[in-house]
Amino acid sequence: MRAIVTVIGKDHVGIIASVCGLLAENGVNILDISQTILQEYFTMIMLVDTSACEVSFAELANALKEKGEESCLSIRIQREDIFDAMHRI
Repeated sequence: MRAIVTVIGKDHVGIIASVCGLLAENGVNILDISQTILQEYFTMIMLVDTSACEVSFAELANALKEKGEESCLSIRIQREDIFDAMHRI
């Protein structure tokens, strides 16, 4: 299953390494990634493949949320089909 991961927060060293490391530890493959800095704010969106993920989707979402809270970031994951449905006009 493909999913969208979003990361938003104040920029600091190690954000990409931290998020990507957590995904790799759980067998999640990053298919595409885009990130930018808007003034002092870091923003990143990733398209990932969770088909080889070693934990349930809910557990992965919770781990990302906790990682974000530790780093003062908002990190969310959403299934691609749900993301597409929400953003379709």
